[in-house]
Amino acid sequence: MQHAQYQNPDLAWDLDEFAQRSRAIEFISQFQSTICVYSPTVDMLYSTYEILFPEEADAKLVILPDKNAYYDTFTRVVAEGVKPTGLYIIPGELIHRSGLHLANVTANRSLGSRQIPFESGIRAIMGSRPKDEPFLPVLTKGDLREFEQSWPVIHLHRISLPGMQHLSALDRSNIANVISEKMESLFKSERNAMVA
Repeated sequence: MQHAQYQNPDLAWDLDEFAQRSRAIEFISQFQSTICVYSPTVDMLYSTYEILFPEEADAKLVILPDKNAYYDTFTRVVAEGVKPTGLYIIPGELIHRSGLHLANVTANRSLGSRQIPFESGIRAIMGSRPKDEPFLPVLTKGDLREFEQSWPVIHLHRISLPGMQHLSALDRSNIANVISEKMESLFKSERNAMVA
């Protein structure tokens, strides 16, 4: 893989500050086909991509969009319409449980008071949102973090459809549908992992 293929700085994530780099790699890899990645530099949202760890990109994780997935890449997705949620996906092991959990993190970077199973938490949030602004989680550079120098966690951003009024209604609907479908596939893979 040539360097030119990942010149977009939003798609090369540093891992050199992670004390448990292999744990971070294992954790983020499970979201490759289930959460879209947003790049503010080019105003693009990628729903089909690979997560690579090339030797020539020392201590970096590289997001490589599928160039053939034209219908799974959305352009003109402006940064003003992508909001931080303050919600984190955490591995259950961090709180002595199994599976993924949804949590908040306090200002001093410690776990908040509530940690709930991931699927039920996301579904509750989705169910509480107004129809014209559904909860549409995405990842962007900086969302993969290390907690307590040991456990990887993922902060979630979200697409705000009212911030995308410059897009056609069809494009907004397609974005919402793709993100929602990916969430459903993440729920399914999480349930399968719990059963296995």
